Amino acid sequence: MNQPSKVLNSKPVTPAAKRLAVVLTLAFFLLPTGARAAGVTDIITLIRTITSTIQGAIGSALSEIQAINTTVRNLHEQVVWPMAVINQTKNFVSATRNQYQGVLSQVQHLPTNSATLASPAQLESVFRNGNAGGMGQVQPLFTKVYSPVPQPTDAHIFERNMMDMDDALATGSLKTTMISDQTTQTMLNLADTLEQQAAASAPGSADLLTAQARIANLENQAYLARMLAAELRQSAAHLAHENAALKKSVDSTRTLRQQMQQMLTRP
Repeated sequence: MNQPSKVLNSKPVTPAAKRLAVVLTLAFFLLPTGARAAGVTDIITLIRTITSTIQGAIGSALSEIQAINTTVRNLHEQVVWPMAVINQTKNFVSATRNQYQGVLSQVQHLPTNSATLASPAQLESVFRNGNAGGMGQVQPLFTKVYSPVPQPTDAHIFERNMMDMDDALATGSLKTTMISDQTTQTMLNLADTLEQQAAASAPGSADLLTAQARIANLENQAYLARMLAAELRQSAAHLAHENAALKKSVDSTRTLRQQMQQMLTRP
């Protein structure tokens, strides 16, 4: 038994070969006594063959695969996604957030309400709260502050139409600003989320964060276009109001001229 031991110890044995040797040894001791002596040479030969195979072709192939994996990992960490630059960028984002987050939060929550009387203050509080769910309160509070449209017996239909249209455009713009304020808060929350993701992002996720930022930018542009449309409506209504006043002046002048002519033609 000494000569086979020297053969087994002539080359380094891998962990896989050791485990296989243990299994074969256990199987050997489970054999009957007569079979042990007859098959010991075959078992030793099998172990030698397996060991040489693992150390030879399979071992060299595994070493080459490990070398390739190491090269690819170094390429990713040093060239494609350099860890030093990534960590530096993360630290910069975190430092910038810590420096300006408190100041921006204070600016965002600065009180801007200015009304002092009860009814105007209530109306201002509603359309400045940034909650589009409270739009139903705008109309009654607006009417309470700016008075309703006069009754038909108190004003001409012409004046009543203009007052009603002006009130409609004013309340519509207030509701639009409520939607805009709520959207602005949503965009700010999304921007804060993107900042947090950028500070903790993994290599290769920059394209995903960029796509999210571009989508948010498109949403913001859409809401800006909506606000611009509301401003254009206000400008159009203002022009229409001035033009209606001119028409009313012409109508009054014509009525006055007709009355003067009637007075001059009387005997």
